[in-house]
Amino acid sequence: MSAQQTEALQPDCTAPREGERLIFDVNPVLNERHTHYCPGCHHGIAHRLVSEVLHELGVADRTILVAAVGCATFTYDYFNVDGLEAPHGRACAVATGVRRARPESVVFTYQGDGDMAAIGMAESLHAANRGEKITTIFINNTVYGMTGGQMAPTTLVGQKTTTSRQGRNAGNEGGPIRMAEIMAQLDGVAYAARCALDSVKHVRAAKKAVRKAFDVQLQGLGFGFVELLSGCPTNWHLDPIAANKRIAEAMIPVFPLGVYKDVSLPAATTENAGQDSQEDGRE
Repeated sequence: MSAQQTEALQPDCTAPREGERLIFDVNPVLNERHTHYCPGCHHGIAHRLVSEVLHELGVADRTILVAAVGCATFTYDYFNVDGLEAPHGRACAVATGVRRARPESVVFTYQGDGDMAAIGMAESLHAANRGEKITTIFINNTVYGMTGGQMAPTTLVGQKTTTSRQGRNAGNEGGPIRMAEIMAQLDGVAYAARCALDSVKHVRAAKKAVRKAFDVQLQGLGFGFVELLSGCPTNWHLDPIAANKRIAEAMIPVFPLGVYKDVSLPAATTENAGQDSQEDGRE
């Protein structure tokens, strides 16, 4: 039997059967390929959310991705959009140049907590403060995921890493940096939110936030920022289920979820809108 005949006999597992309804379809903005990421890693979920938003907004054909180092370097394999790589920590600076040179484009950066909140802190804050019309997706997994599990700016107090063997000591290394709160204080930021990827409810709320971060760019309102609390089972030395539990029990109390700034809403309603979006997870 030929390979073509064998393939023809295989059932199409993606097609709904009688009585079934397709609710999770393929996305043309997300390339279909084997993942590079570790089992249980949340980068795949984050990619899916961003790609769905770009597809639903109909802007993928004019979108440009800018990423730097770490696990973010894999993003070019998955997003079916134009992209370029920035030096370590300089994604927001490069994205600034791209957006100003190609103002008709939709530009976003995809960065980890080491890249953006450590070496790239100055570039990130100044781009946000200037109100550059770009969107940033910030992955916070409290550790340097790709380079061996070293302490990150977001590492929790007491968390053990390869460079904090006894646990992060607030007296020596300070406490974890809360980027969403910092971003919300800057005049040029139009939207700043923190979401989590540990549950269906939180993932649904995260998609709403990602869409809003792109909406403010499309409306020319300023800088859009979404922080996503993500799991890194490999460097946390946990299985994926335990990693999700860690996000809920250890990370969210330190990094509260919610919308910290939304210039499209009256100031008095921003806090309530953030809490509502995280609690009910409704689309």
